[in-house]
Amino acid sequence: MSLEIKVPAVGESITEVTIGQWFKNSGEYVEMDEVICELESDKATFELTAEADGVLTVKAEAGETLEIGAVICEIDTKASEGDTAPAKEEKETPSDSKETKEPAESKSGKTGEVKEMVVPTVGESITEVTLASWLKEDGDFVEMDEIIAEVDSDKATFELPAEAQGILKRVAEEGDTLEIGGLICKIEVVEGDAPEADDAAKSEESSSSAPSGGSGSYAEGHASPAAAKILAEKGIDAKDVKGTGKDGRITKEDAEKAQKPAAKPAASQPSKSEKKEAAPEAPKVAGERNMKREKMSSLRKTISKRLVAAKNETAMLTTFNEVNMKPIMDLRKQYKEMFKEKHNVNLGFMSFFTKAVCVALQEWPAVNAQIDGNEIIYHDFCDVSIAVSAPKGLVVPVIRNAESLSFDQVEKEVVRLATKARDGKLTIEEMTGGTFTITNGGIFGSMMSTPIINQPQSAILGMHNIVERPMAVNGEVKILPMMYIALSYDHRIIDGRESVSFLVRLKQLLEDPARLLLGV
Repeated sequence: MSLEIKVPAVGESITEVTIGQWFKNSGEYVEMDEVICELESDKATFELTAEADGVLTVKAEAGETLEIGAVICEIDTKASEGDTAPAKEEKETPSDSKETKEPAESKSGKTGEVKEMVVPTVGESITEVTLASWLKEDGDFVEMDEIIAEVDSDKATFELPAEAQGILKRVAEEGDTLEIGGLICKIEVVEGDAPEADDAAKSEESSSSAPSGGSGSYAEGHASPAAAKILAEKGIDAKDVKGTGKDGRITKEDAEKAQKPAAKPAASQPSKSEKKEAAPEAPKVAGERNMKREKMSSLRKTISKRLVAAKNETAMLTTFNEVNMKPIMDLRKQYKEMFKEKHNVNLGFMSFFTKAVCVALQEWPAVNAQIDGNEIIYHDFCDVSIAVSAPKGLVVPVIRNAESLSFDQVEKEVVRLATKARDGKLTIEEMTGGTFTITNGGIFGSMMSTPIINQPQSAILGMHNIVERPMAVNGEVKILPMMYIALSYDHRIIDGRESVSFLVRLKQLLEDPARLLLGV
């Protein structure tokens, strides 16, 4: 009995996942609850476990994107440990089975039938593919199920097997983009063995192109589309690279490790007169000029889509102000040791900004609201998202009901969420929701920026670097630690009066922290 393993539901807002890597190969025996692969969503990474004991059959390769509920693999629960997948064995020895079935003295003959091959359906959301490379030449004799080409989609690379035995007539060329169902080639059907002329040409080609001692497989010395791009950028011929993939195929890792062979020394040195007449050579550039190409992660692709959507779908504006940080810095200097001793956490700037933001949001509720269709949703609570730079990309965990938390509770929650973000252990619930976002580019040295709204929220506050500048105070010039603050907001719901007043109120609270305690 075969048990289908489907992509599980991993969150309310997640509709698809990407296969990160397989820990078990197709045909291997797996045990109940054993981790077999890793799934990546736009928010977190999950492990997929086996739901029963048996032999694994992989249905989707690493890098493919699947919708929730799609079949990802099957487990043959009747198979015992040590068994191999029968389908895999049959696939590995198609030539042997054909030799036993076909009579030894069969004769070739053209039937007159022409088999038209079209681009097959390779996924629900895929409407077109690109012909990456032909593995067989025009006019070659191909056998049934022999791989003749590779096609690329926006999600994965697929191999195209011959649907009949005969003479190949290519219609599309490498690099062509074809719609699903588009004609890719024709096969003039031939019964029996390959024609003698074709056999001679085929054997001559294989003897001249196949390396000595090689397996003779079509994949040997052939670069995958990703590897071919990397080799082309490096200026390296695929013939100079040894493949470590299946049947000798050159993988992406092989291409990244490949080095250009050293140039052969010149046979003879030119004479002095020839050197004078020759054009001056360009100066050699010192150092290496390597490049690295990486596939965009699922999280990075989602971030890209959402940032572009925020720019295109909102009437976004940014207003600025500046804050004298000396009162807060003096307060921290005076009480930071006592604060840490009592609460076992450092007193940072985030608690001051979070508490000040909550007061300002409650006074200007439009900044804490969001648009839903033709309606505006106002929140009487403050769920403050904090932007954290994690190894896999930017994430925004949420501090729930920040308006009701004390300074030490805010600091502890910031530390907890930031630590989980950097360790990649945030849950979906900890990253969903949020009514307003704070991002601190100042920790990286940013002086001023225009942050992009975190949809569906309507505003985001940007903190920046603290710089000592000369400021005029009561007719005197004083050197003060100043910070620029920026509020990006959706003008469809927030007017200029509200955005400017919000920042002014924030400035008052930060420059006079006693207001936060007295509520004035």
